[in-house]
Amino acid sequence: MAVERTLSIIKPDATRRNLTGKIITKFEEAGLKVVASRRLRLSQADAEAFYGVHKERPFFKDLVSFMISGPVVVQVLEGEGAIQKNRDVMGATNPANAAAGTIRKEFAESIEANSAHGSDAPETAANEIKFFFRDLDIVG
Repeated sequence: MAVERTLSIIKPDATRRNLTGKIITKFEEAGLKVVASRRLRLSQADAEAFYGVHKERPFFKDLVSFMISGPVVVQVLEGEGAIQKNRDVMGATNPANAAAGTIRKEFAESIEANSAHGSDAPETAANEIKFFFRDLDIVG
């Protein structure tokens, strides 16, 4: 498997409950390395731009409102098969369907407040990483 980079966001529900360290530990224990990290608060414009792919979906406004409701931690994770590994560690979007031991099974409050976001494909990962980080910010 190739070494990849992917974007991870620890969402406001998790930062509010001080779960950042526990979530990062799950990624690291799965063999992913944090090569960039920032804690920030998204503006409405930034959240709308980042989630623009969902603009026509009925949940878009609620998603944006949730993502600006508190700080998030954006990270670049690196490792072999990082995109799929990140998604495996996060678990299914609906925490009721997530496997035991995954972030969403252990920490999510709901489908929306599911504690973590991860890129779903190489192209998405590249674009999402560029949204938050400059090349100089990423230290492997």
